[in-house]
Amino acid sequence: MKKSFILFVICLPMAALAQDSLSLNLDEAYALAIKNYPVTRQKDLVSRTSALNMQNLSSGLWPQIGLNGQASYQSAVTEVPIKIPSLQFDPLSKDQYRATLDLSQVIYDGGQVKSQQSILKQQQLVDEQKIDVEYQKLKERINDLWFSVLFLDEQLKLVNLSQQDVDVMLRKVSAQVQQGTAFKSALANLQAEKLKNDQRKAELRYSRKALIDVLGVFIGKELAPNSSLIYPQTALADSSVIKRPELELIKRQMALTDEQMKMIGVKKTPKVSAFVQGGYGRPGLNMLVNEFDFFYVGGVRFNWNLSAFYNNSRDKQINQLNREFIGIQADQLMLNIRADLKRYHADLNKYGELIKTDTDIIALRKQVSDASAAQLENGVITSSDYIREVNAEEQSRRNQVLHNLQLLQTVINYKTTTGN
Repeated sequence: MKKSFILFVICLPMAALAQDSLSLNLDEAYALAIKNYPVTRQKDLVSRTSALNMQNLSSGLWPQIGLNGQASYQSAVTEVPIKIPSLQFDPLSKDQYRATLDLSQVIYDGGQVKSQQSILKQQQLVDEQKIDVEYQKLKERINDLWFSVLFLDEQLKLVNLSQQDVDVMLRKVSAQVQQGTAFKSALANLQAEKLKNDQRKAELRYSRKALIDVLGVFIGKELAPNSSLIYPQTALADSSVIKRPELELIKRQMALTDEQMKMIGVKKTPKVSAFVQGGYGRPGLNMLVNEFDFFYVGGVRFNWNLSAFYNNSRDKQINQLNREFIGIQADQLMLNIRADLKRYHADLNKYGELIKTDTDIIALRKQVSDASAAQLENGVITSSDYIREVNAEEQSRRNQVLHNLQLLQTVINYKTTTGN
């Protein structure tokens, strides 16, 4: 049983590693990163906060109840200025008391609550769209990580391919050294090149692991170092259709200023409400009776804040300036998008031209390295000459891989920039 437990403990990390080692495509990475992004949790908070504020505004149309109490002492009270022998008036007490229950109900508020609710709803849409704008930045970071890993993968393949050529030559030169037909320095040179390739592979593997770890942080998964990233398969987006979240944000901000403009007009309208006040105190409503008594008052209250007209014109100007400011932001955004798309168009053409000649360069470099291998076997050139030609062939292959990845990344960046 103890042996079984030890075997289980040993196998458990391997099982976990195999579970986390997966193939991931770019769209899946986007979805996982957005789900894991802390900003995503703000959407629920924005919605819940808006719902509570909406209820608070709605309560402004409900009956309003207030309980008030007051005890006071005053230096003088109302007195009857004449004295009638047959009629006696008790003077009012200078200490007076009052407790009231006030009830009011809005009859007409000029649409103020409705306008405030519309503003609140538009503000919620603006806040939610700001979160979508953050997703745009997140996708750009995922793109950079993704293609950095893909480039390292291709570099590792090329180093392994180059190492195969060096290993073949190592075996041949080693046999020649044993036969006395080659110098040991030639063998040492090839052995040093093999160690340099091993260093290069280790460097690339650690760099890849670091990038995979960072990607795992963004998507909320602990990825194994050997997790593979799938090459994106996508077509070039239509530049005439821009679906950037910033544009939707600007649209919603404009809608918010529209509602705020309506609110400016609502402030000028009169308000009507009904009220009832019941209370107990000394004196009551009859000021000539110096005793505690119950009382009530009811009626309709009219209120019109004429001072709202003072700032009406300036408030409208401020609102218009805000709209112009938002419009300038939209123009600046479109300017940047068009500039980026122009640059990507130029890059697409550039990488397309480079890729056309990469295959021919590799074929020529392959001929030279094959010839140098034969020359090294025949002692015509040194091992240093051979390694130089092998590295030149590897570099030409690296350039081809780089150009292909740069072309693909440009297509993805083009698509991300258009928001498609």
